[in-house]
This record gives sequence, structure tokens and C-alpha cells, in this order.
Amino acid sequence: MAEGVGPRMRAAVVTGPGQIRIDEVPLPEPGPGQVRVRLEGCGVCASNLTPWAGPPWMNFPTEPGGLGHEGWGVIDALGPGVTGLLEGERVAAVSYHAYAEYDLAAADAVIRLPPALAKAPFPGEPLGCAMNIFRRSGVEAGQNVAIIGIGFLGAILTRLATDAGARVIAISRRAYSLDLARQMGAAETLPLEDHGAVIEQVKALTGGAFCERVIEAVGAQGPLDLAGELTGERGRLIIAGYHQDGPRQVNLWLWNWRGIDVINAHERDPQAYVDGIAEAAEMIARGKFDPSPLYTHTYPLERLDEALNATRDRPDGFLKAIVVP
Repeated sequence: MAEGVGPRMRAAVVTGPGQIRIDEVPLPEPGPGQVRVRLEGCGVCASNLTPWAGPPWMNFPTEPGGLGHEGWGVIDALGPGVTGLLEGERVAAVSYHAYAEYDLAAADAVIRLPPALAKAPFPGEPLGCAMNIFRRSGVEAGQNVAIIGIGFLGAILTRLATDAGARVIAISRRAYSLDLARQMGAAETLPLEDHGAVIEQVKALTGGAFCERVIEAVGAQGPLDLAGELTGERGRLIIAGYHQDGPRQVNLWLWNWRGIDVINAHERDPQAYVDGIAEAAEMIARGKFDPSPLYTHTYPLERLDEALNATRDRPDGFLKAIVVP
């Protein structure tokens, strides 16, 4: 290291649609109420894909580490005024520049990881999302629950709903995802090919009543349309997919006629993120469910572009990518 140059770290920068570079940038110093986390890894979120494609509203280059928000690691520095946390503690953090070797987080957005999770990957944000979506879904024993889209989130929701005593009907395009849904406890699995055929199959499986709960976990118009069709009278349609590529149209006549409740299950309260991540950490530590088989692909930071492309293209056997510095 050259004389007079302070500590530095490596961070990924998205320079344009489908393009990255790895920069050496100054090591960030935690400010008042912040901690610095030496990252062990960061999950790759499907919400990255729209910025990765370069829509008109996207500005390049990103800030170093930008788009990464599923990081975990070890606290290595405390900012002024931080109490109740210690250097060396292993944590998940709600932070937003985690495609890097280090990131900063507010002290109240850091979640200690139980000793039972030592060395286990823990992309906290999506695990917390799953907990929050499930809580807001109001799934009860004996209900028919259709889950449209069996990716990382849909797979976890399948497990949680099954464990709650619901009968899960998993619907997905990929044979791999349907196999996974069965492993996670789905009672029925249906290929998402012809919407009319899926509607008739679910109608038959439910004696014509359709489902008390339907969770849409894709984030596209077609699955949202299907979700309305599969929700029974006075049922609940839960929007878990991230619809970020433009407006949506809905069949409000159908929604009105059936008297269904519609829940947008995306949280924006930072405390809700923290609570969901803490709940996930506790459940996993107690052995209530094991997400480790869902982390199917691991990439070094230099291959973040490959991780994002795989998240977009979903090759056979792919479910969730993790990037490690």
C-alpha cells in the first residue's frame, strides 16, 4: 500500500446495463450510531434485475457496493455512541452497499446471529421478508393456500404454510421448482403453463371453492391475474412479488364480486425488516426450517455479473445466488 494511502476495500460498481467493475475504494468509517460490518457474503435479489437491465430511470455508475442489500458478516468497528454491540459479533444487517468487502449499517438495523448459525450463510433481508409476508398472509390450519412462483421466497413460504397446517398448492413454470416445492411440503404442484388449465385444476382440487389464501410471488402481470382467479370468496390475495417494471391492471370486477382482501405484503418500516430478520434467525437456529439447500450458487465478488445473469436466466437447478468477497 502506498505511503499516505488509508485502508481500502474492494467493491463492485455497476457501470452500465449488464456491466460491472471492481474498484478499490476507501474503507468506510462508521459515523455516530453506525457500525461497520466485514462482510462474509451477500445474497443476490431479483429486485436487482431491473436496474441491471438499465431502464431509463437508472443512473450509472452505481455507488460502490450498490444494489447489494442482503449482507451478513462480523462487526469490525463501532461508531460514536453505539452501545449494546461488540466488535467481533456475527450479524446480519439492513444495509445497501453490500456487494463489497465492508458496509456500514445503523446500529439499530443490525441483528445478532445466534451461535447455532455460526459459519452458516445468512442473507437476512429476504429471510426477514419471508417472515413478514407469512405473518401478513394470515395462513391458518386447514386452509387451501396457492403459492404462485416457487423461487427462494415461494419455497420458504411453502414450508411455513405447510408447517402451519395449510394445504399448499404450489404453482411454478420450472420442473425444478415444483420438485423443490414438494420437498418443502407442498401437497399439490401444478405447472404454470396454461392459466385456464391451472384455474380448472385448482377449482377441482378445492371442490369449486378455490383458495382461502393466494400468494403471488413472481412480480408480473400474468401471475397477478391468475392469483385473483384462484382466490375464493372472502379469501385473501397476498402480493409478495416485487412489481417494479411498470403499472398493473387488475380485474376489479372479479375482486369486488368475490369480496376478497388484497394485501401488499412489502414492508417499508425499517423496524419491520429488523423484526423479520430476527424472527428468521431464531426459527432457523431452533431447527424449524433449514434454508441452506436453497442457496444453490455461490460466486466471488468479481463474478457478480454472472450471479446477476443467473438470477435473471435461472438455469436448471438455480434458485438463489450468494456473492462472497
